[in-house]
Amino acid sequence: MAKKRWRWLGGVLGMAIAIIVLALWAYRDVPAAAVEARWATPPSQFLEIDGVRLHYRDEGEGPVLVLLHANYASLFMWEPWVTRLRDHYRVIRVDLPAHGLTGPEPNGDYRLERIQFLFEKFIDAMEIDQFSIAGASIGGTVAMRYTVDYPERVARLILISPGSLEPRVRGRTTPAEVPGAANVLAYILPRAFTEFLLRNDFGNPERLDPQIVNEWYAMWMREGNRMAMLSLLRQYVSGGVEDKIRAVQAPVLLIWGEQNRRVPLALAYETRDLLESSPSVELEVLPGVGHMLVQEAPEESAAIIARYLDRETPGR
Repeated sequence: MAKKRWRWLGGVLGMAIAIIVLALWAYRDVPAAAVEARWATPPSQFLEIDGVRLHYRDEGEGPVLVLLHANYASLFMWEPWVTRLRDHYRVIRVDLPAHGLTGPEPNGDYRLERIQFLFEKFIDAMEIDQFSIAGASIGGTVAMRYTVDYPERVARLILISPGSLEPRVRGRTTPAEVPGAANVLAYILPRAFTEFLLRNDFGNPERLDPQIVNEWYAMWMREGNRMAMLSLLRQYVSGGVEDKIRAVQAPVLLIWGEQNRRVPLALAYETRDLLESSPSVELEVLPGVGHMLVQEAPEESAAIIARYLDRETPGR
């Protein structure tokens, strides 16, 4: 009887080990070269800044608009806007460290100050004197901070539900805790998990295009990106964000999804009220849309941006 029990336990253990090994093999990192061969097609370019190989795209001619993507996303999230705007604007977008084809930061530094430093040096290297800047989520936080530090260079600031006022990170002087168990996502991450997170950030999950899931999953599976994203979460501190918002001196357009559960609409109104130094602040709310409004309402959001940028002077 005891031998049978041990045989049964041994069989269960062996099966569990086999399943884990198969899962690790199935969800292993995809080499950077393989991901780039598929995704770094023209007009993709790379520029090394302080040891970090930044992936970017530079399209169109005219006044410059720089786009900074959301956390967990990549520069590919902006495709609907670029398609609409590149005939009249020079549109530049860049993958931040831990994301897209830029990949991990070699020295492992994902603090907000480091990300902003790399962005500043990127703008300098591109030799852009003045531009408008749009950012979503963490990209919005970086864009807002840059606008405060370089007011003479930013013509207009466009913020898409920046997450720096979220209760989980707001006012913290140390990073929010990310449990060690989350590390399993760096080794075993089914595509279904990516789809689940995206659907949760849509006001209407039925609007989620499977191609968006494929794009996000491909970037997440790029060598080193999953652990790098976890490291970024473990180092992220928004700091004195209210003071930064109050110090913005550029015209601002805020865009929010009405059904945004990650960064609720109430924070849009609070952000608007905090922008006391801005000469003009506009708020556009998209009914029925969630956090991922560029993907959920691509044509509507692109039209809003086109109208805003085409005006000579933003209205109050």
